Amino acid sequence: MKLNLARRPMLALLGLAPLAGRTQVHNLNEAINKAGRQRMLSQRCAKAYLALGQGVKREQAEPVLAESMALFDRQLVELRAFAPSTPTRDTFADMDQQWSRHKLLLVGNAPSRPRAEALLASTQQLLQAAQRGTEQLEELSGKPAGRLVNLAGRQRMLSQRLAMLYLAQAWQLPVEPGSLRQAQAEFLAAQARLKADPGSPPAALAELERVDQQFVFFAAALQGTSERSRALEEVFSTSERMLQLLDRITQLYARQA
Repeated sequence: MKLNLARRPMLALLGLAPLAGRTQVHNLNEAINKAGRQRMLSQRCAKAYLALGQGVKREQAEPVLAESMALFDRQLVELRAFAPSTPTRDTFADMDQQWSRHKLLLVGNAPSRPRAEALLASTQQLLQAAQRGTEQLEELSGKPAGRLVNLAGRQRMLSQRLAMLYLAQAWQLPVEPGSLRQAQAEFLAAQARLKADPGSPPAALAELERVDQQFVFFAAALQGTSERSRALEEVFSTSERMLQLLDRITQLYARQA
């Protein structure tokens, strides 16, 4: 059975999709935000694919996959048009080629474990390319605000990576031992850094407190104390709620001069 990934309204992305009329990158903070969001989308696509393969939240996972792919496509075009240096142009050109190959694994056939193994390897390569582009843009910025946009944006990625790794383990796919624990430790450490940074605006600090509250539920879901199918659903749903908060937080940092 082929997946029905026809493009749908962007409702499931909520605050993630760029506002109408703002489909260009105007400055380095916006570029860092969008390059960092590509990191997140690489993990979110894989999360949705693994959920579909295990029959988890199908009514939510299918539009999440389609919409994440559409947003990755659009932002990649914007980033390639904006790229302000030869290294960033090269990075986003390489990402374009990787993404073209990666999409072939995401669509066309119903998810399977053998295909999922190939997808996980490709997802890691795509994540590394997006990380490289984000770091290059942060370096060009040379401002504390750029560093904070990168750090907050990476939290978005980790919220999706945690869920993706959990779903991969549940499907008995080969993942690096300790990777879930490591991602959780990185997430908590970055939360502490953002809250302690003098450059964090009050509105972001308030949202970070909400993330902390939501993470309590997320961590409990990751422990898998519920019945298996329910635990998988809880991890998927809670990662989506955290993503909404973290995307809003990253945009607050990106608006700083």
